[in-house]
Amino acid sequence: MFAAPNRVWFTALCLMLEGMLMPMAEAAGNLESGQKLFKWCASCHQVGPSARNGFGPQLNGVIGRRAGTTDYRYSPAMKSAGVIWTEANLAAFMRDPAKVVPGTKMRFWGIGNDQEIADILSYLRTFQSIPQAGQQ
Repeated sequence: MFAAPNRVWFTALCLMLEGMLMPMAEAAGNLESGQKLFKWCASCHQVGPSARNGFGPQLNGVIGRRAGTTDYRYSPAMKSAGVIWTEANLAAFMRDPAKVVPGTKMRFWGIGNDQEIADILSYLRTFQSIPQAGQQ
């Protein structure tokens, strides 16, 4: 008598867990692919021990950083955005920078492929512990 409700509960639990774990698996990204894809970003941004600001700010330790807080010359929009660069916010920004920070001076068309974004984020995670010059 209780088998059917238990089976339904178990199926619902499995579907819920699958829904929770799938985004985590996608968020992991592919490090090797992310390194290759970062070449799109590298014309403006640097990462690594000798990273410096260029056309855009260096991205060491960007995850968890508040937007507009390094010694880069940010737009007024970026300085006042109040955005914390969580992985979700970075992903949204990579999709459509002007939508996340209207008035940003970043001129980039965006990335429409979620896996490519996850791969780039995977690559950026490897630079979280590198010291950031000029952070306020």
